[in-house]
Amino acid sequence: MLETSVRLLKLLSLLQARREWSGAELAERLEVTTRTVRNDMERLRILGYQVHSTTGTAGGYRLGAGAQLPPLLLDDEEAVAVAVALSTSASGTVEGLEETSVRALAKLESMLPSRLRRRLSSLQAATVSVARRGPGVDAAALTGIAAAVRDHETLRFDYLNQDGAPTVRAAEPHRLVYTGRRWYLAAWDTDRKDWRTFRVDRMRLRTPNGPRFTPREPPEGDAAAYVMRGVSSRARSHQARIRLHVSLAVASERLPPEAGMLEAIDETSCLFITGADDIHDLASFLGSLGFGFSVIEPAALADHLRVLADRFRVAATPSETLDA
Repeated sequence: MLETSVRLLKLLSLLQARREWSGAELAERLEVTTRTVRNDMERLRILGYQVHSTTGTAGGYRLGAGAQLPPLLLDDEEAVAVAVALSTSASGTVEGLEETSVRALAKLESMLPSRLRRRLSSLQAATVSVARRGPGVDAAALTGIAAAVRDHETLRFDYLNQDGAPTVRAAEPHRLVYTGRRWYLAAWDTDRKDWRTFRVDRMRLRTPNGPRFTPREPPEGDAAAYVMRGVSSRARSHQARIRLHVSLAVASERLPPEAGMLEAIDETSCLFITGADDIHDLASFLGSLGFGFSVIEPAALADHLRVLADRFRVAATPSETLDA
């Protein structure tokens, strides 16, 4: 009986590790006959696992989704990865997930072998999060939007515009995009007949969803790029186009996604499209990058940089010793 139980756990681990297995492959891994594999599959079904099987030369076994979440069997690396992800999400921007993540993390840590608890503790002790927090987003809203994206169902929702005015909108959702501070939805606005970007924290979903739709190709084929292009320039008093004197790869490592859009110019330079409400803040940010750049536009930014350059030049020039 003990041998059978151990074999069932091994079988369950194999089924969770890969989408589909043939009976012969499982028999070889478990060092049993294919008949024993069939019997073990029946035992898993009795225990409540949804095991699907197909016959023929291409037949095999696949673990399906059941009515309840079955126990998950994780290897060492998977367990540590899940624990780190839960620890990170416990301080995230999705409202309601913090407490849930803490509870799940506590359950997982209590099950970890001591060697893995030491690894996780060392990683947590050596890590300090400086993630920028954005507006909280309702977890139910995210899952509702994601389901509509998956099922190609039109969303109906109340939306607060930038000036705080409420509107009722209908849109075909395409992708959720997280910039590191905020969640956005790229969608086709059915009333305005154009693509729009919506901040999820300003959305209040209505039920039920609208009719199903045929997905459209997003602008330039990239929903994330479309959202970031709009986020980097929308509602900013000063729009800017900057030539950075580094490769696209180097700039991408240095600049956070929400800072603006990056486009390659050649192997040694790239275009940075950004904006700011204060020209001085924008100039200070560019000066802090640590590599060369040239202002393409606006002229006001170039003028402000010249003023700063003169000010710094004077500050760096030795002055006469002040009288005591």
